[in-house]
Amino acid sequence: MAKKKIGRLSAGELDMLEMLWREGPVTLSQAHTALDLPIGYTTVQTRLNRLAKKKVVRRTKTRPAKYKAAVTRAQINQHDLDLLVNQVNQGSFLPLVAHLVRDRKLSREDLDQLKSLVEAAERSNRRRNTGKAD
Repeated sequence: MAKKKIGRLSAGELDMLEMLWREGPVTLSQAHTALDLPIGYTTVQTRLNRLAKKKVVRRTKTRPAKYKAAVTRAQINQHDLDLLVNQVNQGSFLPLVAHLVRDRKLSREDLDQLKSLVEAAERSNRRRNTGKAD
């Protein structure tokens, strides 16, 4: 998946994206109803239009316009984690991984997935260093 440049998103904008991922394409009125938050109709409109300007939401040209997410939950998660690593750990992810491994109870499945990720990274490094596939 190509990395999409995503700007900072507010909590309200993330609420909008969560609703769009859950509901799919919606009109402004449908979005206001689906959000089920104590915010005004014009606030919903402003947030959706701001997200469209940031290119994380698409707005159709039809009347009434429909809004849909232009990014996936995985892209937002990746963006947020990259931001966390860069801002808190100056680009080093090891302190974050060490914290999560030390301070959480890991299931057998979690440990197996971690081992698989490390093995895949090792294979990728070998291919890069030798120019050959495994």
